[in-house]
Amino acid sequence: MTPDATEDVPTFADLGLRPELLKALTVLGYEEPTPIQREAIPPLLEGRDLLGQAATGTGKTAAFALPVLQGMPEGGGSGRPLALVLVPTRELAVQVSEAVHRYGRDLGTRVLPIYGGQPIGRQLRELQRGVDVVVATPGRALDHIGRKTLQLDALRMVVLDEADEMLDMGFADDIEAILQETPEQRQTVLFSATMPPRIDSIARAHLREPVRIQIERESAPPGEAPRVRQSAYVVARAHKPAALGRVLDVEAPEAAIVFCRTREEVDQLTETMNGRGYRAEALHGGMGQEQRDRVMARLRAGTADLLVATDVAARGLDIEQLTHVVNYNVPSAPESYVHRIGRVGRAGREGVAITLAEPREHRMLKTIERVTKTSITVEKVPTVADLRARRLELTRSALEESILEDDLEHFRVVVDTLADEFDLVEIAMAAVKLAHEASGAAADEEEIPEVHLRAERAGREGRPRREPAPRGERHGRGPSGGMTRIFVGAGRSAGVRPQDLVGAIANESRLSGRDIGAIEIADRFSLVEVPDHSADDVIASLRHTTIKGRKVTVRRERF
Repeated sequence: MTPDATEDVPTFADLGLRPELLKALTVLGYEEPTPIQREAIPPLLEGRDLLGQAATGTGKTAAFALPVLQGMPEGGGSGRPLALVLVPTRELAVQVSEAVHRYGRDLGTRVLPIYGGQPIGRQLRELQRGVDVVVATPGRALDHIGRKTLQLDALRMVVLDEADEMLDMGFADDIEAILQETPEQRQTVLFSATMPPRIDSIARAHLREPVRIQIERESAPPGEAPRVRQSAYVVARAHKPAALGRVLDVEAPEAAIVFCRTREEVDQLTETMNGRGYRAEALHGGMGQEQRDRVMARLRAGTADLLVATDVAARGLDIEQLTHVVNYNVPSAPESYVHRIGRVGRAGREGVAITLAEPREHRMLKTIERVTKTSITVEKVPTVADLRARRLELTRSALEESILEDDLEHFRVVVDTLADEFDLVEIAMAAVKLAHEASGAAADEEEIPEVHLRAERAGREGRPRREPAPRGERHGRGPSGGMTRIFVGAGRSAGVRPQDLVGAIANESRLSGRDIGAIEIADRFSLVEVPDHSADDVIASLRHTTIKGRKVTVRRERF
């Protein structure tokens, strides 16, 4: 950028904000507005309605909070709320409330977050005393409206923040009911990371000729690395826990969040990762608010470095030190992927988004790339050699830091004594070995089988058709040489065909269709020959999938 170009970047003062807000921004260290603040603040100060698409981390809280505060009377208003901000979660309500309070400190603006999970008595007392800005989750806001404790007749502005998240959480009817209780001449602001048709429908119904803005997440300048490095690893289901540990060992995140589909998967994976030496914490809908608060406190204090969570439980979380987001499964919708990776790569810092995809999920990865217009690099799972190299690199870095920062003089006597008998290089290598082992580096690990994406098609194309052998011949012979026969508890009566079994094995394990031997299908079970060395992998993979829509018993054949 040329020196003249910097003069074109507006400051907060150029946006026409009042002195009290400019002072607060200066104290907080805000130097210049972000793109969304530059685009949104002027029309909002003019009283226009606004529909904005912007991801978390682009500065949208200040984009609506500063205009909210601009119109506040100094020292507070009459006691009835002048602005209402609706957000999807308790955590986001607290976060937005704190931000509005910081910006409006010199104005004496009274801000109150109201949400479920908090005793309603305190909220009732604060509302009775009078507040200027209410930041609320829709359910609790509607509760107070029904009690007549939240009066909206003086409202000047309504903000719907993270609108798509609120709709996904089932708040559509609550939002409609709340908006019906607000003055017709209010100013309405809607922010959403994605713009599904339902958002457009709300905008048409409740916004008047809105200004529309769309802000992409800040990208890196040409020639620099992307702000969020996005990659994926294709891994058979049975090897996903090991692959996750391997990838995290190599990445060495400062703090990471791993998204799982179910509570059971969260609990199981948390236990597994703690067994690998990570300080992992679970977060899901089966936990009470007090448990959630303790988990988040440990993560923010640095006593935990890995959060394993479901989508619903993690909504609204803002973790400043987060460096990595991991999709343990490919998200079922591109919008979910956008929300998840939006938690990293903020404020110019690099973030990392990692997805573990089973072979059958590879097509969904391509769909996400197409819809989000981003590139997700498919990489090979790090090998044992990669892991050892990374651990040695971490040991070297730790030693380098100690040499530069620590007072090592009182260890000199040990080196001098050993130098009388041994070479200095040998002494140094022994010290490095001890430091490396003390870091907890594992001596050895099994290799994780590589999955070839063409195996996804091998189960469907170009394979020989195998007809079931007569039932009476089932025990007439053992499996072919080098092959193991696997019992599958579903047969002709369940509609099982040879291609169903080959497809399931090829999709869920590292075998291709041509690796599978003879298939025999009886009324209530099937027998499939697979290579001896792959039998355990195939059994473990099939136990975690469905055949013809249901779970089945899978084991080695018993003779």
